[in-house]
Amino acid sequence: MALPTLPAWEPVAGLYIVATPIGNLGDITLRALAVLQGAALIACEDTRVTGKLLNLYGIKARLQRLDDHAPPEVRARVIDEARQAPVVLVSDAGTPLISDPGYRLVREARAAGVTVTSIPGPCAAVSALAMAGLPSDRFLFAGFLPVKDKARRETLEGLADIAGTLVFYETAPRLERALLAVAELWPTREVAVARELTKLHEECRTGTAAALAAHYASHPPKGEIVLLIGPPGEDEAPVHDTDALLRAALAEAGPGKAAGIVAKQTGIDRTTLYARALELKGE
Repeated sequence: MALPTLPAWEPVAGLYIVATPIGNLGDITLRALAVLQGAALIACEDTRVTGKLLNLYGIKARLQRLDDHAPPEVRARVIDEARQAPVVLVSDAGTPLISDPGYRLVREARAAGVTVTSIPGPCAAVSALAMAGLPSDRFLFAGFLPVKDKARRETLEGLADIAGTLVFYETAPRLERALLAVAELWPTREVAVARELTKLHEECRTGTAAALAAHYASHPPKGEIVLLIGPPGEDEAPVHDTDALLRAALAEAGPGKAAGIVAKQTGIDRTTLYARALELKGE
């Protein structure tokens, strides 16, 4: 593809953080293309992924693989080059550093006195927030939820009092369990699932977490996912530290009775509490 008329840009040494498309390759900005074209080096997660984007726009560039596993000496070489010429950092999709590699490189570049410039563009979290219809005046992006159930619940409990929309990235195989965890804690909150953003099968579904979990149980999702949880309402019941309550009850009773005690305290399903009480008893 021939390059469109690009804005004038005189290549200046430094590190440039360039956002790239999250799906639709037409979503790259003219300024981003100008900087990519003028770069002496492009540091990227996967040279094959970045290569496809560059080939589409006829840009030839020297690529350097740089991900979270890159050793310090690789980052040092990239920073040394950025002292002398424009060096670009991209991720496989979207804005670098947003649950993507780059934090260490940017931090070390700034410490070394290298100028760091951000070239804004696509970001899945922001795109999802814009289309979900949830409050957007205050939000918290919290990356990926933990894989294990206990850690996931603890993470959500720690965010219970945030007076804003919560935004997470999630994978398709883990979405249903994440929604069930949200449903247990906050059954009345409005939730949104934004999937395959900017791509052919883009969708954004809203509803309670339980309703969305039921939908995706019968319609297994695919692709990249953003999970959004609306802020707490004034009448929302407080989140209980069920593990602490169960441990206290287990000190005086067996798992069955302890589950019954905590069920009365919290309103949580006794069967769920009994299963957790057995786990705690076995620790």
